[in-house]
Amino acid sequence: MQTLQRNKETIAKTKTDNIVLLQRKTPTHTRTKTMDLVLTAILSTIVLLSTVFINIKLPIGQGGLIHLGTAALFIVAILFGPKKGALAGAIGMGLFDIFGGWIIWAPTTIIARALQGYIVGKIAWSKGYRGESVKLNILAAVASTPVMLAVYYIGQGIMYNNWVAPLASIPGDLIQSVVGLVIAIPLCIALKKTPFFRNK
Repeated sequence: MQTLQRNKETIAKTKTDNIVLLQRKTPTHTRTKTMDLVLTAILSTIVLLSTVFINIKLPIGQGGLIHLGTAALFIVAILFGPKKGALAGAIGMGLFDIFGGWIIWAPTTIIARALQGYIVGKIAWSKGYRGESVKLNILAAVASTPVMLAVYYIGQGIMYNNWVAPLASIPGDLIQSVVGLVIAIPLCIALKKTPFFRNK
């Protein structure tokens, strides 16, 4: 009987301890998730505004644009990693297409930019680095470009039922990536020296 009583007391104490531990963890966990969502929303807005701020419609291809959204995507992915890069790229540029009169492009853009943001962040945050290696950051941006080009090419081919015409959009997309790279790398170097990123 005594052994049974002790077992019951032990089980009850364990349950109580678990409840107290859960109560202590929950507010912190909730705050962390909330901050994560807020940060993702802010980064997505930065990508969206960068795409809206300067965008030049190309006279070639089937609806291509040159804009600063790619630079913003590179910066977000390098500074905050693959998850944030993928979400900010997909949400920011996807919303631009949806509300900017390019809604037919939205599915392709969401896939292309999510993959591009993820690849950039994954490479920039590899080998123990968190966006500090300039060489890895450049490699990340360069490596992500063929994937983005391939998704847009396939998307256009399906949309227009034509596999030749989408080739005309490739030069503009390449220019966009080069401009994004030239802007993003120096900015990331400067931002990495700020207290916000130094203390991370």
